Amino acid sequence: MDHGRVFPHGAYVTGEVSPVLDFDASTKDRPVPARDRETGELVWAVPVMDGDPTLKAASKSVAVKIVSNTQPEIPAAPPQMAALGLTLVPVEFVGMAVTPWVNPAGRLAYSFKARGMRPAGPPARAKSHGGDA
Repeated sequence: MDHGRVFPHGAYVTGEVSPVLDFDASTKDRPVPARDRETGELVWAVPVMDGDPTLKAASKSVAVKIVSNTQPEIPAAPPQMAALGLTLVPVEFVGMAVTPWVNPAGRLAYSFKARGMRPAGPPARAKSHGGDA
């Protein structure tokens, strides 16, 4: 699935990439990294803020899982954001998959998985309605 369909208003990394642990195989003293069921590759999680202004605060934060045998690196913040001291890093996810599921509260939720991430491209221009100005 295309990144723009999942995050049409952008996605912003808000923290560090961390390994996902295999819940069933891990113990308190022996963490076991999770592996993707289809590829056998390691699974990583990156916290992301959805840029959609219509979402409630509780719905803006999501984790995107990245399937890769090497730990994904967060791209550098664009110079204009770094100069302002902003810690949000705009990214695009590659090879996205979205899986719906029902959470313990009985509500529809979504799991986000990607093959990688890269720096976000320039923002899409709004389409003009009605001719050139």
